[in-house]
Amino acid sequence: MEYVQERIATLHDLTGDAPDVPTGDAAVVVPMADRELQTPAARRVLSELEVVDPGAVVVPLRAAPENVGAFRDWLASYDLPTTLLWCNGPGVADLLSTHDLDGPAGKGRDVWLALGVAADRADHVVVHDADAKTYDATWVPRLLAPVAGEFSFAKGYYARVEDDRLYGRLFRLFYAPLVAALDERHDAAVLDYLAAFRYALAGEFAATADLARDLRIERKWGLEVGTLGGAFEYAGTDGTAQVDLGRYEHDHRGVDGPGGLSAMSEGVAAALFRVCEAHGVAPDYPSLAERYRETADRFVRQYAADAAHNGLAYDPVEEREQVATYADAVAPPSDGSTLPAWSDVALTPDAVVDAARPRVPGQPSD
Repeated sequence: MEYVQERIATLHDLTGDAPDVPTGDAAVVVPMADRELQTPAARRVLSELEVVDPGAVVVPLRAAPENVGAFRDWLASYDLPTTLLWCNGPGVADLLSTHDLDGPAGKGRDVWLALGVAADRADHVVVHDADAKTYDATWVPRLLAPVAGEFSFAKGYYARVEDDRLYGRLFRLFYAPLVAALDERHDAAVLDYLAAFRYALAGEFAATADLARDLRIERKWGLEVGTLGGAFEYAGTDGTAQVDLGRYEHDHRGVDGPGGLSAMSEGVAAALFRVCEAHGVAPDYPSLAERYRETADRFVRQYAADAAHNGLAYDPVEEREQVATYADAVAPPSDGSTLPAWSDVALTPDAVVDAARPRVPGQPSD
């Protein structure tokens, strides 16, 4: 246990007590996909949310048509004020096209749709994933407490230790050493901010409704980093906190493949570089790739020592192989795949709710 403060306010779990905050004033966004249907982790999340008793729950769903009805019935079995948004349904595609917002779809776009709805229904918004096996009812009040007080944005952090080994590989081996390599050559407030988070790629955050409406969201894998860029612009260091959520366990991705960590590293890198360039940081990409590898090698040595100190299994050869894979993502970003802030579009939350309402053949509409 420690109580060290960082560049941003760091709120520790020193007593095990959850803050006493009015969760009824919050809307909780829980993105889901086909794989979450009736899983033990997702059932745990929903059961714990019943204890939290939030004012609203918004579930942006990416699922095949044949699974939507099952999701709707399953979510309705919980005593929660849930709004289900079928984000890859035909109604959403038509609505976004009408507003010139069509483009690549992914988790980021789903969360963006849900944020607009959630911010319309509550003063504060809490976002977290549905795959945490260790989820409990204290997470929402812990995330909510800072933004219900003097902060505008709060990010969760946690320990990623499972099966006697270190996880959180994309953060440990890619994001953190890449930001450190950038910070060595550029004196920029945005890099100080991005480096201050203990787990920058966590999917758990909270924000005031006003901040949520002002976020420009990456459509796909860069969601978490792009959100930090928006929080930096809106809240800055003084308006940001990070919150200790303890330990976190969930299913792990492989490195290769379309949904693997290698593909995710490309989205994370593109989002990071877009945030950097928007704030005057101009990386020298060819030299940055080499400096990233050198910095990551130092991180590997440090993690190896930490793992040995705690009796954990650790394979530095495998970790360095991942570093070599992730280094390919260090390249200039494309023109971008970022959705505008809700405050800058004519789209309304009610229109999204209507367009994303599941209409399953053979079943009555909501």
